Amino acid sequence: MSNNKAETYDVKIDMLDKKGSGRGHVWRDGGGINPRKLKLTVPQTLIGEEVQVTVANPDRKRAKALPEEIIRPSVERTAAPCPHFDKCGGCVWQHWDYQGQLAYKVAEVRRFLAENGFDPDVAADAIGMETPWEYRNKMEFTFGPEGGLGLHELGNFRNVIDLDTCLIAGGPMVQAMLEVSRWEKDHGLPGYDKDTHAGLLRNLMTRYSHKTGELMLAIFATESPKAHQKAVDDLISRLSSKFSGLVSFMWMENTDWADVAQSEHTHLLYGRDYIHDEMYGYKYRIWFDTFFQTNPEQAEKLVELAIEMAEVESEDRMIDLFCGVGTFSLPFAKRVKALAGIEIVETSIESAKRNAKDNGIDNTYFLAKDARRGMDEILQTWGIPDLLMLDPPRSGAGGKVMRRIGRLGTDRVVYVSCNPESFAEDITWLREFGYELKRVQPVDLFPHTVHIELVALLEKA
Repeated sequence: MSNNKAETYDVKIDMLDKKGSGRGHVWRDGGGINPRKLKLTVPQTLIGEEVQVTVANPDRKRAKALPEEIIRPSVERTAAPCPHFDKCGGCVWQHWDYQGQLAYKVAEVRRFLAENGFDPDVAADAIGMETPWEYRNKMEFTFGPEGGLGLHELGNFRNVIDLDTCLIAGGPMVQAMLEVSRWEKDHGLPGYDKDTHAGLLRNLMTRYSHKTGELMLAIFATESPKAHQKAVDDLISRLSSKFSGLVSFMWMENTDWADVAQSEHTHLLYGRDYIHDEMYGYKYRIWFDTFFQTNPEQAEKLVELAIEMAEVESEDRMIDLFCGVGTFSLPFAKRVKALAGIEIVETSIESAKRNAKDNGIDNTYFLAKDARRGMDEILQTWGIPDLLMLDPPRSGAGGKVMRRIGRLGTDRVVYVSCNPESFAEDITWLREFGYELKRVQPVDLFPHTVHIELVALLEKA
């Protein structure tokens, strides 16, 4: 049997990996000598399904292949509504009934809890979306080196799928993306090639507020807009005439080889450099690089749950750790005597201060410090706060921060997490300080992806 000859297999999917792809294996006869195990990763499949795949290099120990035929489909399989789903890497689970997605995500939360010694039954069923489409308020699209504008191909970061729709993005963002795509083709402007580092257009960032209707667009390019003034003027005219909600349009120069949407020089082409958004009744200013919850409808449920679990009183003092621009700080500040927000990113702290002022809130104290030093400063100023809330990045807070929280000794800790695995690892550090896990409520902010958020309450025994 030739080492280079592709082979076709029927494989049963046993599990899903962290990226949401199916995993299975087959035994190869090794030319009739010793059977060898070939581990297969098969995107767009579900647990229990039997599928047919063709593997280009079967002599390796691991291989990845898309399913050619679903021999025995899962009862939870459904038709993906997006015409780009087979190739686009923006979603991974459109082929899965939404209730099935939610059940799997909750099972994962419970698995991580059990693996870290907690009662998995503490986790409730997930709060999903009534309509799990067009929920995002921010998208980053990529220009392809051969023309076109869209998202990266599934499993191939070098290739860009030229989109004519995107079902998880808010409608105006998609329409604006399509208009920019037509403009790019009309003027024959070259997309950026990641291999040769040649080309002009790199990314299009879109932000849209479902509450205020304001739209932001930002093009990231390798040259100044002045070098392409005629084409840029045409785009300004097109966008400003077709999108009444457009209040911010910028051109960002980015010559760095790193494939990151960043700006070395920002050119404001239309309107202002931020948009207004609202969440849970509070107003926020959002710049192009501001971190803000991507699914505002579900994010409001996170805020509501955090307030409910905290059971704060008007004389309480609290810390909001990893506070960002104040998404949780502002609603809590209206309910407590004083709130200290701690965040290491200085621009976020400046935004939090501005957002508090815009909303008429004057009992907040925001610190641009790392988590541990910020807590030390609050301890010296206030003593022990009544409540600590944290919303760390996907990697979690880490053992050092969690131990510092334990030594701080607040009665209640409310933990908002975007990664149940790092959450379960983090809260193990609080056990030695006498904290008990009382409640875990998963909330689905990213339908058709592997991600699940949660809000949890821990109390000091």
